[in-house]
Amino acid sequence: MANISREPVTVRILDREYRVMCSEDERRALVEAALSLDEQMRGIRDAGKVTSLEKIAVMCALNLAAENRQLKEQRHQYSEQVDRRIAQMAASLDQV
Repeated sequence: MANISREPVTVRILDREYRVMCSEDERRALVEAALSLDEQMRGIRDAGKVTSLEKIAVMCALNLAAENRQLKEQRHQYSEQVDRRIAQMAASLDQV
């Protein structure tokens, strides 16, 4: 296993800076994730119903968890559709 060099990266979320260790390969994804998180948290804050940072973070985490769950379900359904289609094609080939 290769020794991966990790360096600190500073990201800004809701006007607060956070230093996160990551490899050069992970840097772009981390920065993009932080920008997305900042945007979502600002949206929750700017809606005006939630003001504490902790509650904003929890609401954002719940939104992300729900989105992740939905994507997993969609992936599962797609996988089942592909499996059915492959089985249909295999059956058609068997008939030929």
